[in-house]
Amino acid sequence: MKVECLTVGMVGTNCYLVMNEDTKELLILDPGDEAPRIVSKIEKIEGKPAAILITHGHFDHVMAAEELAKKYKIPRLILKEEKRVLESMQLNACGMIGHRETYSADELLSDGQELKLAGFTIRVIHIPGHTPGGCCFYFPEEGALFSGDTLFESSIGRTDFPEGSMSALVRSIHEKLFPLPDDTVVYPGHMGTTTIGREKVSNLFL
Repeated sequence: MKVECLTVGMVGTNCYLVMNEDTKELLILDPGDEAPRIVSKIEKIEGKPAAILITHGHFDHVMAAEELAKKYKIPRLILKEEKRVLESMQLNACGMIGHRETYSADELLSDGQELKLAGFTIRVIHIPGHTPGGCCFYFPEEGALFSGDTLFESSIGRTDFPEGSMSALVRSIHEKLFPLPDDTVVYPGHMGTTTIGREKVSNLFL
């Protein structure tokens, strides 16, 4: 697995390109903005996009998704509990940047669902709290977790948005993420990478 990170948009969201080095098939995670820049990077690494994975429905994680989906004719996947966040201007927080937009997805996922995409096995993990239907994408064979805005290096996602819940977020991290192997690399929606083991011992929010 090869992971490329592009920090996009006005709030610095990490968009990840996860490529199968054998086949060049590629997954786009959280394309928050700057679709032309993402396309340029995909072309540079000669990737073959297979799907778009969205951790949650806030504007800064989805604004480029529709353009990329149309260009590559690939589906946008999100947890089913997050559909209404995408479709609500109040819940998707686009008003923070003066926009009035709604977004959509092509396939709705379930907690615990196992995906087979681009040669990878991916487990969908529902982590409510930052948003009601936020999720993480866990690649067990590669020891990688794409955590969106749930778990950060020495921090956690904000819970002051509509329908956020600090108790739900902390509980879900403890119950669903901390049982993962300590050496699991965490690729968050903002800031740098960390590991599950590091956050278990040093994250003061948890």
